[in-house]
Amino acid sequence: MLISISSGTLFTFPLAKIFEIAAEVGFDGVELIINQDFQKINARKAIDSLKSVLPILSIHAPFMPLDGWGGPIDSLKRCVEIAADCGVPLVNFHPASWMGFEIGFWRWMYGIHDYRREIGTETVTVTMENMPWLGKFRINPNILSNTGLMIEFLEGHNLDLTFDCTHMGSGKANFINDFYQFYNTGRIKNIHFSDYGHGREHLLPGHGVLPLTRFLNHLRNTDYDHTLTLELSPHEFPQDQEIIIASLREILEYLRRETGKEGAAQNPESLSL
Repeated sequence: MLISISSGTLFTFPLAKIFEIAAEVGFDGVELIINQDFQKINARKAIDSLKSVLPILSIHAPFMPLDGWGGPIDSLKRCVEIAADCGVPLVNFHPASWMGFEIGFWRWMYGIHDYRREIGTETVTVTMENMPWLGKFRINPNILSNTGLMIEFLEGHNLDLTFDCTHMGSGKANFINDFYQFYNTGRIKNIHFSDYGHGREHLLPGHGVLPLTRFLNHLRNTDYDHTLTLELSPHEFPQDQEIIIASLREILEYLRRETGKEGAAQNPESLSL
């Protein structure tokens, strides 16, 4: 198992600085979110430069319109092409939003019979991410919000999954049973890790209500050997870079300890989780 960090966690820093911090902390790699920083640059050249600092273990396709990237279909295909060219092994995307009237994207998703063959490549795995329930009435604005229906879609269309803890926890605080339902399909290839509570997503571990330590202990007892990606809101941190680095080191030590990852630091400080 590799432990990665989402570039969104350090969104307030320039991309180069994000990779420097991640390398200094000791993460195995980075999940790179394609955002506004990629609108007017050569994406392949930028990615090659960034991965010389720390490996890019996954690319998150744009989840908002970006100049030059087209809609969700074109941007996903472009991300897969770039990943194949740059040696990035995984591309993740969000499913269509029924609330956002993404009807064309919705139809396209169902029109793909085999994602591994038609969208992915021999070197790039494509994953879809489970999405959160939002607002006072806990509405999930994306299709395939039901675990059983999503599993049926993944298996029927030969598609893999990025399992997001805070997204699943926004609907079910005790989400471990749903994790196992997905895990038993053999299709989880990436895990987004963060806490959830009081209507807020991507919190620091211990700042929400999810049973994250229990989840990691369960994960340790599985044969999962893909990536665990720390995906936190940058608003969870103060602006002081040294404090951010110290906090991330503590979280990384916690993740290594609770997952039993080889090479964990000895006697790391305990997190109050």
